[in-house]
Amino acid sequence: MTAGELQAFVDSLPIAAMIMRDRRVLACNGHLADLAAVPLEELIAAEDPIQRFVAPEDQPVVLGRIAARARGELVPAELDYAGIGGKADLGFILYAAELGPLAQMHRDIERCFAPGTLEKVYSFLSVTELSEYGTTDEDNRQHLIQQEKLQPDTEPFNKRLAELTKRKQDYEKYRLYPEMPDWEVMGFYPMNKRRQGQDNWYMLDFAARKKLMSGHARVGRKFAGRVSQLITGSTGLDDWEWGVTLMAHQVDALKQIVYEMRFDPASALYALFGAFYVGIRLQPSDLGAWLSGTLPA
Repeated sequence: MTAGELQAFVDSLPIAAMIMRDRRVLACNGHLADLAAVPLEELIAAEDPIQRFVAPEDQPVVLGRIAARARGELVPAELDYAGIGGKADLGFILYAAELGPLAQMHRDIERCFAPGTLEKVYSFLSVTELSEYGTTDEDNRQHLIQQEKLQPDTEPFNKRLAELTKRKQDYEKYRLYPEMPDWEVMGFYPMNKRRQGQDNWYMLDFAARKKLMSGHARVGRKFAGRVSQLITGSTGLDDWEWGVTLMAHQVDALKQIVYEMRFDPASALYALFGAFYVGIRLQPSDLGAWLSGTLPA
């Protein structure tokens, strides 16, 4: 890409972004300049923006995260939201690979505000995990044999098996190391599986549960491109068993996916839901305006 194309790309992003090589800025957008409170031209012209604009005590952390991202590793991240509906004014989603950094991010957020400014009304702790009902290698083999009528160990069979294996690996990586899209609307709710009377999820055998969850997943895939979903596990960590985070461009997509899921047997018979929270994406530089009563355009 040319320098102009790089700059056009970062300008199109709705979040603060910078592209660097060997600690030199190749492109930077206005969102990052606003966040750093530095003119955009000055950021782009800086020979070493980290050394110049990042506090000395924070430079090792910033450089460590840049190096980790270059290696494809997950680094701590934080997203801010303006709460809609009156349950909360602000919402924060924190991602970290370990509990220590997560706790530190929590304290760092508190220190950004004057004492007494924030009052916690809800929190939820969960972990990313692979679903026990996910597609296995044997599932893929049987699909090719029974549904696509391919003969094992032939070139067409091996080619399709490699494609399905790659898809499975990509999905598993996404479940464990999610990179959620930075879309405008976020919805979150916790959920349990019912354990009452005849509708006891945990008394079903594994095959029955897997069949139900397979149908549940098919409903979710209908919303690909409109809703991005992240299911995290919280059994033994919080009061609910799972957390569901939804990202969308329009709030009606959140309503539609949850509504359609209600008719799926896995939800209709066995799902229990907690409170629903909805937020609009906020850039860190807009937090002050939102707390003063204005939602930036």
